[in-house]
Amino acid sequence: MTSQPPLLEIRDLKKYYPIKSSILKRTSGNVKAVENISLDVYEGETLGVVGESGCGKSTFGRTVLGLEELTEGTISFKGENIGGLSEKQLKKFKKEMQMIFQDPFASLDPRQRIGDAIEEAFIIHTNLSKREREERVRKLLTEVGLKEEYYERYPHEFSGGQRQRIGIARAIALNPTFIVCDEAVSALDVSVQAQIIKLLKKLQESHQLTYLFIAHDLGVVRHVCDRVLVMYLGAAAELAPANQLYNNPLHPYTKALLSAIPRPIPGKKKERIKLEGDLPNPSNYPSGCPFHTRCPLATAKCKNIIPEWREVEKGHFVACHEV
Repeated sequence: MTSQPPLLEIRDLKKYYPIKSSILKRTSGNVKAVENISLDVYEGETLGVVGESGCGKSTFGRTVLGLEELTEGTISFKGENIGGLSEKQLKKFKKEMQMIFQDPFASLDPRQRIGDAIEEAFIIHTNLSKREREERVRKLLTEVGLKEEYYERYPHEFSGGQRQRIGIARAIALNPTFIVCDEAVSALDVSVQAQIIKLLKKLQESHQLTYLFIAHDLGVVRHVCDRVLVMYLGAAAELAPANQLYNNPLHPYTKALLSAIPRPIPGKKKERIKLEGDLPNPSNYPSGCPFHTRCPLATAKCKNIIPEWREVEKGHFVACHEV
């Protein structure tokens, strides 16, 4: 994608949750939430992550940030290995790696003024005086499209869109380099979504931000992201530049997802690809290709052999035996 080294390098990333037997108190298996993902994220880009609910998108984002402990693999940020570090060791990276949550209200203390909530980052990571911190917070509020006097208000006094702006202010407070947007616009109505997306793009330019943009709305992702990673059952199915992925999807799962996007073209009927069956339980992970239980092209090879993650054309990766 670029001659510059990646901002973030992820190799063979796995995140498993052990299943404990309630009787013997032993581990009887694992929930494979993220399964063997490898990719690079480049400075200044927006990398989209899409897939059905339960495919591991949010767990992937949280593991990259160190909010979840990885099981296997490596994560390098600006050339430094951050995978598996303790909370104390990760502290120096916290200023540069932040998250915007889907539900900002859940991350705010209802008894705390929003000015104080935003100020917490400066208390933990800087030596600024109380006056300097308050000045920074008021400036942040105006930068995200809110009024300075909102500093004194409480979370319940704001709309959903305003709360998300507060969440964004918290995320950019320490001038980070990398932000995970975890379904950041999913809970908002369409008009507010557009406003928040416009704000995120504006901040990306002014702060030189890199985004990992997790979403289930493929229409939004197409207009926001430079590249898109498609996940299925914790694994990477396809990765490509956005236009390339939408115009020439290669994986059968990607084709099915894209066929569900409404495209109201007069006089032209769009064919919907319907997947049979439900998403398998990640605690009973399928052998071979994880998608073979629902794939219309599945063969005996798909059922027994895990497909190689390979680059089929420049920047376009896919994990499928039939491509």
